[in-house]
Amino acid sequence: MSRIGFIGLGIMGSPMASHLAEAGHEVIGHTLDPKAYARLEADGGRSADSVEAAVKDAEIVITMLPNHPQVEQVVLGPDGVFAHAPKGALLIDFSTIRPESSIALAEAGAAAGYRVLDAPVSGGQGGAEEGVLSIMVGGTEADFGTATPIFEVVGKTYIHVGPHGAGQVVKAANQLVVGGTYALVAEAIVLMEALGVDAGKGLDVLAGGLAGSTILERKRKSMVAREFTPGFRIDLHHKDMGIITDAARQADLSLPTAALTASLIAAGRAQGLGSLDHSALLKVIEKLNGLDER
Repeated sequence: MSRIGFIGLGIMGSPMASHLAEAGHEVIGHTLDPKAYARLEADGGRSADSVEAAVKDAEIVITMLPNHPQVEQVVLGPDGVFAHAPKGALLIDFSTIRPESSIALAEAGAAAGYRVLDAPVSGGQGGAEEGVLSIMVGGTEADFGTATPIFEVVGKTYIHVGPHGAGQVVKAANQLVVGGTYALVAEAIVLMEALGVDAGKGLDVLAGGLAGSTILERKRKSMVAREFTPGFRIDLHHKDMGIITDAARQADLSLPTAALTASLIAAGRAQGLGSLDHSALLKVIEKLNGLDER
C-alpha cells in the first residue's frame, strides 16, 4: 500500500480516489470544492487544505485536472507538487492534456528529482465509478511497473504505450473515435426517427452487431430519452479536439473526419451546450435538421 496525495476530486477524480482509499492505500486528497471531501473521508481517505498538505509525505502523487494550465500550476507552481513532495516521488497525471505539456512536465520533474507518468484515462464517469477505466501510459517501463498497483484499482485496461507524451497521443486518438462515434450515433437516431422507426429498438439491434460499441452500451438509452447529464462535458471534449487538430498539424497530417467532428463539437459549445454530456451532439444534429424544438 502507498501514501498517495490526490489532487483533483471532480467527476472522475472523486471515485478514483475513493477506490484507492477503499483498497487500503493512504489517500490524502485536495480539491477546490470542499463538498467533494465527504465521499473521500467516508471511504477511508483524508482531506487536505492545500497541495502542500496533500503531498508532503506522499510516495505517489496523482493529479486529475481539467487542462494543462491547471496541471502546470498545481505541479510546477511555487506552492505545487515539485516544491513540496519528497524527492523521488512518482507523479501520475491522469489528466488529459497536450502531449508537449506532458513531455515538459516529465523533463521538469527529472530535473527536480521526480518521476512522472502521463496516464490519461477513458471510460467516463461510469468507468471511474466502476473502477474499469482504460489507461494509456507514457513514461518509463520501470515507473509503469511501480504504478501498476494503482492502475489495477482504478482501471481494467492499462497499457504502457511509449515514452513521455505517448499516453496523451493515444488519448487524443481515443477522443477522436469517441467524438466521431457520438456524431454517427446521433445521426442514426435522427435518421430512424425521421423515417418512423423506434430509435431505441433500432439501437438495441445495432449494439448487438458490428456497429456495437461501449458508447452504444452506456449511452443509447439516455440519448434516445434526451438525457444529457454530464459524465464528460462538451466543453472538455472541445478542448480535446483542439489537442487533436494541433497534433495533426504538427505531424503534417490531414484528418478530415477529425476536423468535421471538431466542428460539430464546437457548434455544440457555441449553441450553449458546453455543460452537457458530449452525447448532446444529438442536439447539434437535430438543430442542423430543424428538429431542435422537440
